Amino acid sequence: MNREFLRYAALGLLVAAALVAGILYLNRGAHVVLQGSVQKVRTQAMDERSVVVVADFRFVNPSDYPLVVRDARLLLEDAEGKRIEGMRVGEVDAERLFRYYPLLGPKYNRSLIARDRVEPREQMDRMIAARFEMPEAAVKSCRRLIIRVEDVDGAVSEITAELSPQLFS
Repeated sequence: MNREFLRYAALGLLVAAALVAGILYLNRGAHVVLQGSVQKVRTQAMDERSVVVVADFRFVNPSDYPLVVRDARLLLEDAEGKRIEGMRVGEVDAERLFRYYPLLGPKYNRSLIARDRVEPREQMDRMIAARFEMPEAAVKSCRRLIIRVEDVDGAVSEITAELSPQLFS
């Protein structure tokens, strides 16, 4: 009787595991999140105490539902793990920034802005620029750059990059 009970219990667990796996498989595209990577980071000192950081990044929406951007932010994480949020630079101001500071190089992509719509399985290249009230050397000593994108429905995605000399141009 003990062996028979164990056999039925194992069969029940197997059926339950198969049901859970099936439900997870059918809902695999229901989680709206962006996945991506930072392609290039550029900095431009405004004065000795502030710097503008421009990050070009590529991302994809792997879900079955569109993502509509509510807010996009650029953050730096220092060596102690403290996150520092930059003051976002709008698209019009980014155009001027690249015009007035030719050392930044060309503006490769549009800025990711509120109300941008990312269709299901769509891949995009965008940029984000922000001003940080810290010297350029302090920015380059930070260990991580984080692009935080919030969907209008509340989902939050973070695209992170470990800052290394190869990422800066």
